[in-house]
Amino acid sequence: MIVAAPVQADRVLILKSARQLSLIRNGRILRSYHISLGSTPVGAKERQGDGRTPEGIYRIDSRNASSKYHLALHVSYPSAADRLRASRLHVAPGGEIMIHGTPNRWRGLPFVFAHTDWTAGCIAVSDAEIEEIWKLVPNGTVVEIRP
Repeated sequence: MIVAAPVQADRVLILKSARQLSLIRNGRILRSYHISLGSTPVGAKERQGDGRTPEGIYRIDSRNASSKYHLALHVSYPSAADRLRASRLHVAPGGEIMIHGTPNRWRGLPFVFAHTDWTAGCIAVSDAEIEEIWKLVPNGTVVEIRP
């Protein structure tokens, strides 16, 4: 018996105000998930430590199965425009923006993280959801983060 590979996304769309991450293939939504954002969710990330989630067009450029969070897909922040903005403000842009699950040390308490913005600027989903996203989003996939 031949088992078909799952259809992979060619785009990830994140709507911060709706707290929604959608996986898209050929313009069609494959799956959508509720997300948690940085502790200061309104506005684009400007500097390291501001608690904001970036806004703009990025890519998944690597993945970390041994992250301190349950699986992590690295988002290519900061872009050239992000670095320029930070330079003009004389601040560091920050980095290490990921789409990830819950912290490994708190994996038994997923309800604590489900409906609050708790990350340092990352995009967080449940552990079961990041496992699905991990399989459906290859490296190189475009990630669009909107306000």
